[in-house]
Amino acid sequence: MSVPALRSLLDVAIDAAHAAGRHTLAYFGTGTAAVELKADETPVTRADREAETLVRQIVGRRFPDHGILGEEEGETNAGGPVRWIVDPLDGTKSFVAGVPLYGTLIGVEVAGEPVVGVCYLPALDELVAAARGLGCTWNGRPCRASTTATLADAVVVTSDERAARRRSGGWDRLADATRMQRTWGDCYGYVLVATGRADVMIDPVMNAWDCAPFLPILAEAGGRFTDWRGAATIHGGDAVGTNGVLHDAVLDLLRDA
Repeated sequence: MSVPALRSLLDVAIDAAHAAGRHTLAYFGTGTAAVELKADETPVTRADREAETLVRQIVGRRFPDHGILGEEEGETNAGGPVRWIVDPLDGTKSFVAGVPLYGTLIGVEVAGEPVVGVCYLPALDELVAAARGLGCTWNGRPCRASTTATLADAVVVTSDERAARRRSGGWDRLADATRMQRTWGDCYGYVLVATGRADVMIDPVMNAWDCAPFLPILAEAGGRFTDWRGAATIHGGDAVGTNGVLHDAVLDLLRDA
């Protein structure tokens, strides 16, 4: 299998994220997306499933031999050099509650390396996209992470403060050291960091599909994305995204005793 140019992969990822994300708007705020619980007790709706099907159709038409790993439908065409990783509706709890801070996430790995990332927030109509060496854009315009240089001036966000506190004392240490703490979480938190509106985003528990776009997005925006041990991976089981300047200081506070 030949590997397409990153620009081609990025263009298809943007098209697929737009299509799937817009599809979810047909259910958003209507009360028509009945909620089911999966085996892990997380919610899923028709919007999640239909959006993933759309992404698979769009990617499959253009790149039928590429692998796809999706949160709702599992993995197909495993073992090839190109793998698409899809969360069709990240932030389902927010979506169900009528909160617009949810998104469609698409990441692309080539030879195991995350090189393309797209996050589309349909209810806000914000799209952040990046590919290695091609920069990061926010609604088509270049964007950068912040230049905040001290934790005392930093805005830190997380998906679930209670989960972060249960993980370790790291959240309390980080909260004590920073200027503002908010739970503008899930994918929206990483978008805020990539666009310079927040400085730090953490998640104590993380699946690959929940963060696949954000390693290339933050790298191209001048930030950093790692697990809590500092490895630049989307498979670490937890996640830290920062403006880059603050990353090592954040990791020092998060390290488990």
